[in-house]
Amino acid sequence: MRESGSRARTPAPAPPAPPAPPGRRGAVRASSKLRREEILAAAAALFARRGFHGVSIDDIGSAVGMSGPGIYRHFPGKEAVLAQMLLGISQRLLDEGGRRAADAADAADALDALLRWHVSFALSQPDLITVHNRELGNVPEPARRQIRRLQRLYVEEWVTVLSELSPRASQASLRTAVHATFGLLNSTPHSAAELPPEAMADLLRAMGRAALTAAAS
Repeated sequence: MRESGSRARTPAPAPPAPPAPPGRRGAVRASSKLRREEILAAAAALFARRGFHGVSIDDIGSAVGMSGPGIYRHFPGKEAVLAQMLLGISQRLLDEGGRRAADAADAADALDALLRWHVSFALSQPDLITVHNRELGNVPEPARRQIRRLQRLYVEEWVTVLSELSPRASQASLRTAVHATFGLLNSTPHSAAELPPEAMADLLRAMGRAALTAAAS
């Protein structure tokens, strides 16, 4: 939790009681959720490799072992698959980034947590990064506005942390630096194969920190 420019650690909540075994309806919902996630992962790989317009509903169905029309039981169409994919990653980046920053002891620790989170995501999800960079324009407008809003909130999470580290730096400079740093960190679909994963993660974190520090000085 941020308070007067600093973060205080809060006691960890007590572990929740074990959930009751799901009934038949709950099991069906869980199965449907897993199926949707499987469809989204398969579609991300296909969109990254062939482009949104080079993939059909039948292609997505084939990739998950079902008929193309079977996809319509989970999504109303290919555009909805893409929209849900990009909404999901935008929300995930914001939620996890915000949680890690809030749990940090101070602003320097929060910046390190954000860098570690984003680098980890970038190295593990190159298909999603490729699809986002290339296909956002194919998302229907209402969902596209939601995605952009989530992305702005994620950027502001970083800007807030940087403002605590460098209160004299302008918000515009910090915001520009965050966008530029994302471009660096999201280069993984093109650069990650050059180094072992650990070495690549260390390099990206160091370069990201140097870029942000330069902007905040």
